[in-house]
Amino acid sequence: MVRPNIDEGIFTDWKQREALAQEMVPLLGKLEHEKGVQIFLYGRALNNRSVTFIMKSHRRVREMVRNELSEFESHALLLAMTKLRLCPSQIDLGKLTVEFMKQNHNGKGLSVDAWVVQELAHLIDNNHKPIAKPTDIILYGFGRIGRLVTRLLLEQTGNREVMRLRAVVVRKSGEGDLQKRVNLLRNDSIHGSFEGTVRVDEEHSRIIANGNIIHFINSDSPDSIDYTQYGIEDALVIDNTGKWRDLAGLSLHLKSKGVSKVMLTAPGKGNLKNIVCGINHNMIEPSDKIITAASCTTNAIAPVLKLINDRWGVVHGHVETVHAYTNDQNLIDNFHKADRRGRSAALNMVLTETGAAQAVAKAVPELAGKLTGNAVRVPVANVSMAILNLTLVNSCTKEEINEYLRQIAVHSPLQNQLGYTESPDAVSSDFIGSREAAILDATATISNGKNLVLYLWYDNEFGYCNQVVRMVHKMAGVNYLSYPENESMDN
Repeated sequence: MVRPNIDEGIFTDWKQREALAQEMVPLLGKLEHEKGVQIFLYGRALNNRSVTFIMKSHRRVREMVRNELSEFESHALLLAMTKLRLCPSQIDLGKLTVEFMKQNHNGKGLSVDAWVVQELAHLIDNNHKPIAKPTDIILYGFGRIGRLVTRLLLEQTGNREVMRLRAVVVRKSGEGDLQKRVNLLRNDSIHGSFEGTVRVDEEHSRIIANGNIIHFINSDSPDSIDYTQYGIEDALVIDNTGKWRDLAGLSLHLKSKGVSKVMLTAPGKGNLKNIVCGINHNMIEPSDKIITAASCTTNAIAPVLKLINDRWGVVHGHVETVHAYTNDQNLIDNFHKADRRGRSAALNMVLTETGAAQAVAKAVPELAGKLTGNAVRVPVANVSMAILNLTLVNSCTKEEINEYLRQIAVHSPLQNQLGYTESPDAVSSDFIGSREAAILDATATISNGKNLVLYLWYDNEFGYCNQVVRMVHKMAGVNYLSYPENESMDN
């Protein structure tokens, strides 16, 4: 008796799915560039992604959502979508496909084309625009945050009808300055090469990145620049220097011609609105001129703390962050104005303070006075962990907590803020490049009655920058129609 070649069948199945994923790439490009449609798979953006990324995203859905979604099903629906006159919108292909699979499980439901027309009827022949006119973006500063935000904004340029990165403001440091800055954009020791093309135009002090002209403006003061001479109007300035953090300092930007709004990529001081996208972004009003995006740690912990408090109640808690070292620390022992941070970041665990626990209260007022916090900087260049040690009002089990947060991670408007993993051997480097504000390590959860300990991984650079870009959309008033309806997928 000859045994069937099971291995060959598995390989054939994989190659067929790979071929379908390859066919999906131009379909995704057609939808984005011709129609302004962004496609997601359970909150994860597929536009401008590789074949491998598309396949891994399908695998992620099967593991997290626990269904049988594959490229065999999603490809057919994506193809059907390209035949429709869709308006600029955000469509979750994964959720659309899974619903089709449910209604067609016995083979007696609607055809693929008919189902897509029915479900996306509100997006067909609709004149809705996500924004009245494209928003010009200016980056004030070009450090770690500035360069990663640049990558994300260029990635989302699409047909340029929503966001346009127009300028970067830096201090002139010497000959060849622009080329050096571009080299840092092209190649990153942590996040790898920039997925795009960049050309330097030294004569006009600008670069052309993915077809976008970006002016590099040299200045030492935020209030003395005439952006209108570069054709920039009503711009949103993203200040990622951290030099000015109060109303008076950040208001200097508004004195420059062509600027209408300012966002700070750090916690603000005084009465400035500290916004954590997904939690309190509804506080942003069209009249707001200046807002702040809080810190990477506040963005990581605030969503989970709010979820736990809303469901079980928090009596009090302590937040300990195990944080990657940052640029303000010394690589070798040297003088530093802050305690301990003068000691070598590459050789020590460095105990330091964090204001993230107190800052949470600005996004989640009901937690005011209930949290303490501290931080330990450790010798890794990126990816941090927040440990939430909470005493609850009501008891819960590990299984209840994990399942609740898993459902939130895949079936709620917070799907982009909260990730979820059950990997038993997860370590920090696994989360480099993660786009969620935080990822729950479900295997590490500890629950004992009313005592709860949660472990959250977060890419303190890239995950935070994704939050910043989501905030840019909110502050600019971007409003996409979507499927599922009323489910934002800004990514």
